[in-house]
Amino acid sequence: QVQLVESGGGLVETGGSLRLSCVASGRRASEYTMAWFRQPPGEGRKFVAALTWDASGSYYADNQKARFTVARDVAKNTLYLQMDNLKPEDTAVYYCAADPRGYAKQLEYNYWGQGTQVTVSS
Repeated sequence: QVQLVESGGGLVETGGSLRLSCVASGRRASEYTMAWFRQPPGEGRKFVAALTWDASGSYYADNQKARFTVARDVAKNTLYLQMDNLKPEDTAVYYCAADPRGYAKQLEYNYWGQGTQVTVSS
């Protein structure tokens, strides 16, 4: 069992930056593929970025890599999402996810955090 706790969300103006954090705890959590998803108001959950357990491979949704950067501190079991030049359309609840299997584009993650709200004002 793995527990995920996100933090770092908030209200920011257009063009601003935020860094989200996700702390993973539990047995062998450091060996899990970890990812960020987001759910805009009235929409479904969408993939943002993922990182392999050893941070050797990073993956992004289309058009996200230019402004978003995913990183991982393996020693701290923490996943980060640096978001720069934020836009109103980035407004969403951001979720951290983890899975013991290796990364795959259609990977269905077994563990989810509770989410953190990001609101970008215009």
